[in-house]
Amino acid sequence: MAAYEEQEYKKPFQMKVWAKMFPFFKPYRKYFMITLGLNIFLAGVDVLTPLFQSYAIDHFIVPNTLQGIGVFAAAYVGMIVMQTVSVYWSVHAATTIEMCVGKDLKWAQFKHLQTLSFSYYNTTPVGYIHARVMSDTLKIASVVAWGLVDMFWAFLYVVSVFIIMFFLNARLALILLVIVPCIAVLTVVFQNKILYWNRRVRKINSQITSAYNEGITGVRTSKSMGIEKENEDAFSGRTSDMYQAAGRAAKLNAVYIPLILLCGSSAAAFVLYRGGYMVQEDLIRLGTLSVFISYAVVIFEPIQQLARLLADLISCQANIERVMDLLEQTPNVTDRAEVIEKYGDHFQPKKENWEKIKGDIVFEDVSFRYPDGKEYVLEHFNLHVPAGMNVAIVGETGAGKSTLVNLVGRFFEPTAGRILIDGVDYRERSQLWLHSQIGYVLQNPHLFSGTVRENIRYGRLDATDAEVEEAARSVSADEVVRKLKDGYDSDVGESGGRLSTGEKQLLSFARAILADPAIFVLDEATSSIDTATEQLIQKATQKLLKGHTSFVIAHRLSTIRNADLILVVKDGKVIEQGTHEELLARQGYYRNLYDKQFEEEEARRIFERSR
Repeated sequence: MAAYEEQEYKKPFQMKVWAKMFPFFKPYRKYFMITLGLNIFLAGVDVLTPLFQSYAIDHFIVPNTLQGIGVFAAAYVGMIVMQTVSVYWSVHAATTIEMCVGKDLKWAQFKHLQTLSFSYYNTTPVGYIHARVMSDTLKIASVVAWGLVDMFWAFLYVVSVFIIMFFLNARLALILLVIVPCIAVLTVVFQNKILYWNRRVRKINSQITSAYNEGITGVRTSKSMGIEKENEDAFSGRTSDMYQAAGRAAKLNAVYIPLILLCGSSAAAFVLYRGGYMVQEDLIRLGTLSVFISYAVVIFEPIQQLARLLADLISCQANIERVMDLLEQTPNVTDRAEVIEKYGDHFQPKKENWEKIKGDIVFEDVSFRYPDGKEYVLEHFNLHVPAGMNVAIVGETGAGKSTLVNLVGRFFEPTAGRILIDGVDYRERSQLWLHSQIGYVLQNPHLFSGTVRENIRYGRLDATDAEVEEAARSVSADEVVRKLKDGYDSDVGESGGRLSTGEKQLLSFARAILADPAIFVLDEATSSIDTATEQLIQKATQKLLKGHTSFVIAHRLSTIRNADLILVVKDGKVIEQGTHEELLARQGYYRNLYDKQFEEEEARRIFERSR
């Protein structure tokens, strides 16, 4: 299978990309104003500090007097105290921005992910999504909270210093000013290269995160197949690519910043050389030269900081592009505005307007092809499923049995035609209205981290403990509970990892019974379940489906003999339909499947008896 290829991000540095972040910054504009205002003050303090030094030289050291030293010292100490307080509140505001912006970005992505269609999850690995939600948002929040503010301080400091230097001595100031165009040229040359390699780093980081995810979730398969060495080699290749890409980005920064320092140091050396002669010739005072020396030595740190922060700003664009790419993904299935107005959306449902579902389903001239497909899976398909009917869907592995179920659940919508629920096109009502009335019991059911009781209660969150336990008893899930040390309060582990597949299925049956939806979808595979658990599941299935409209994806044909209707799927198309007896009598594809499976099961029974 070909590896997932992430979208390439090749835009040069653009403010309009950053502008997409403004809605996330706006709620915290007060903190931005606080930290920016305090940084203006701090830049002013840092600029004035050498002037205090100049004043001390010209008024105390050169004339050899201490007259007025008390007022000077008080002013200097007062400035230091104000500087300390300002740094504290500036850091407090910046930390608040970092934490809150990061939280909001994560929440926005998590919320948006809940609205995306199945197709997005079918084509996007979990690791790539995880990298966007976690590491990309962390980088953006850090750069916004600290990088932009520090850039603002550094810019103000550099500009203020040059203004004062021009006021004190324009000739010496011009010497230092020469470094500005040098920095501009270097930035233009390096910025696109730095951006390119940082984008590569972020892309490979997603691949590594995805590999971690697959390695952890598939550890049992890896160990059973003995492919640890192959996994290590593949992972080593990805980390080597990461090392090379990160190394290239680091080398560019390692060349970029020292070049700026070289320009600055050369200008400082020339200032010291010219300034010394000017003091000897009484063209400037010693205090003025001390100011220039202080500025010449210190100014290169904020200039270097500006260069570094600009590089961070450039590289952070790749993180923003990746986050916005997720947030700008549009679901394939959406509700119209007037439907949302009446029924609400996923997060603000208007349940008072929801009609009760009976479960009468009609496929009316339905044609369907997947969003990325060219051929129709269904063409002009018609079917009426009265309320309470049990429909089984059979076919070989990969035949497309889940297509009909996905259409019924409106995880995909018909390309043409309509699907009616209780006589109304289901697009006239909200997705959540329908999803809340469909109970799913999957072949590999998912349990959430938490207790048995909590997992069953997901079927109906307001259910009492007695109702939860009654639901478990009705499908024999209480037999699973009795084996657990803490009963209903036992922790099931991550994804239900402490339970077997059969035990998880029984708990998911209990959850579905508690929800009591109008429509059931059941993937009834029992190939990896012991005989005793299989019997419990078959009993639970009969209890679950009684009186409900149901769709059963059947893997063992012997389990669906009593289905009201059987749909036979081959190559993504429904080729036969009827009852078990009708399909056997036709001597067609279903009969071949049934005979083949019967022979395999009989051979397995004979083999087990002979052991």
